[in-house]
Amino acid sequence: MSSSTTTTNPAPSDKTSTPTGADARYTFDETKLEDLRQNKPWTSNPKYFTGVDVSPSAIMKMMMHCHSGVEKGMKKGGNPIEVMGLLLGRPDPDTPKQLVVTDAFPIPIEGFETRVVADDLDAQNYMISLGESLERTRKEKIMGWYHSHPFDVGTDSHCYLSQTDINTQLLWQRSEDPRGNPFLAIVVDPLRSLAKNVPEIKAFRVYPPEYNSPVTNECPDGNIIAEEQARLEKWGSCWSRYYELKVQYFMSGSARNVMGILTQNFLWMRTLGSTPMLETENRQRYPDRVAAVAEKVKVLDVASSATAVGSGGVVGGAGRAASHHHQARGMGFGGGGGGGAAAGGGAGWQPLSSTPVPSGIAVEAVENGKEDDGGELGKAIQGVVELAEERIHGNVVQLAKKELFS
Repeated sequence: MSSSTTTTNPAPSDKTSTPTGADARYTFDETKLEDLRQNKPWTSNPKYFTGVDVSPSAIMKMMMHCHSGVEKGMKKGGNPIEVMGLLLGRPDPDTPKQLVVTDAFPIPIEGFETRVVADDLDAQNYMISLGESLERTRKEKIMGWYHSHPFDVGTDSHCYLSQTDINTQLLWQRSEDPRGNPFLAIVVDPLRSLAKNVPEIKAFRVYPPEYNSPVTNECPDGNIIAEEQARLEKWGSCWSRYYELKVQYFMSGSARNVMGILTQNFLWMRTLGSTPMLETENRQRYPDRVAAVAEKVKVLDVASSATAVGSGGVVGGAGRAASHHHQARGMGFGGGGGGGAAAGGGAGWQPLSSTPVPSGIAVEAVENGKEDDGGELGKAIQGVVELAEERIHGNVVQLAKKELFS
């Protein structure tokens, strides 16, 4: 018995000290982490971090909290409410340019349509109490915050930082980064998550005020967008003051096995037993999205007609398509600020004029609209296609159910 005990004891220790794969995210070398916190390499490189790993429990808590803000606001007969919470985690000592988020904690703060601010005394006391409790019970630290942007679903995601968000994040970074605790900001788009049935979240860090990107017109995701209006609509007015970190999810080996069993045995039941297309949220907001894109196409149609008449008389179908094509590629159609990106969607695009458009030219205009993300025509088309795909997918699922159960 004693020899058996002696030989089996080292095994758990070995497994704990050398976890593999995703299990490594649930443990860490405290000495290496402390060395990393002491060295603070992120203080000398504004774009030091490149990615963030988020645990299943953290993403679940964030999504549930943000969706509750949507439901609460809608039940009151108004707009969805912005919510905010804190993130628990650490920099990864084994992959130093990676941050790890292991948990999330909602805080009692409700924001406005454009910003959420933690300036309520009760909320501040709550955060202090939460921080003290976590210091006693967890080895990790509060290393970030999240909040929602519950705006109408559009062509682009609403995961970006506003001026208020930039100021908040900069205060956190100035306070925590020098202490060896690099701070992170996560933005959740709950309405787009509901519409697409996929979590829509993005992670960001802010540049120091003195930093200027060496790359002209570089957006937070690293892409170059030459048109200023397109940058503003996708990333907000502060697009040059922050950058995006790639978000990945991780799960332990045992949790993955459990999820595999649940997926195999039960997920098909949920898929066949639910109809996202017919859920209250989608049914209420879908007509508004269709109306928004219809209005956008109508504005484009009027602008196109005015251009055609001003150029010397009424044009036929080919001339009208060429006018759309020309404006989408070079001239642009103006458009609003952040709200322009929020007004996406539609069930399908129909020319507002009865004049026939030759199919070859129409296809060319569509293709060029997709290539030129800054063109208003391309954005309208993209919004229409996205909503059409949602509706087609929902109808296909319903037809499959009918064939299976009728």
